[in-house]
Amino acid sequence: MKSYVIHFIRHGSIDETLSGKYIGTTDVPLSDKGKTALRKLDYDYSYPGAQALFTSPLKRCTQTAQLLYPDLKPLVIANLSECNFGEWEGKTADELKNDEDFQKWLAGDNSVKPPRGESNADFVRRICLMFESIVEGLMKTGVTESVIITHGGVIMTLLAVYGLPQAKPFEWTMDNGFGYSVRVTPMLWQRGKVCEVFQKVPLLREEQE
Repeated sequence: MKSYVIHFIRHGSIDETLSGKYIGTTDVPLSDKGKTALRKLDYDYSYPGAQALFTSPLKRCTQTAQLLYPDLKPLVIANLSECNFGEWEGKTADELKNDEDFQKWLAGDNSVKPPRGESNADFVRRICLMFESIVEGLMKTGVTESVIITHGGVIMTLLAVYGLPQAKPFEWTMDNGFGYSVRVTPMLWQRGKVCEVFQKVPLLREEQE
């Protein structure tokens, strides 16, 4: 039976994240270091091929897509965006340490959300609906290999919800420019909405030789 491979890749680095700030929907570009690091990864490693490319609309993702897949026209999907941190955007955990709601939110309280932002529950619901629609679209069109360039929080959450082996979100962490490949088998997907996480990407070039 035909299976569908989806490669999740986290965007390149931005200055704000390196300084410890919460950056969700703030539309900042890749840093010069981030661009250089991606080019080096593309030289040392082999990024997977794809028939279709999906990306978050934020610059750090669309620029990553352009650097790694210059010959593919990406389908930009708004719901692939990172969590909206509202009034916590651009602030560090240290700056927010005295905020009671922030402490509850960090502890995983789904009823709490950043002021003018998005709750954990709303974030998970949004990206899960989006991912399921992508999978259904791939099955309808017969596209068997695709790449999704998005944010670390999106990837970790989706793998925690749908991935086998089962693991917590923090167990799916990845560096910028890296990610995971999943295999969607229609029978398994239709029965339990799960997919197999089978490798990290990209692969070192000598690993493929």
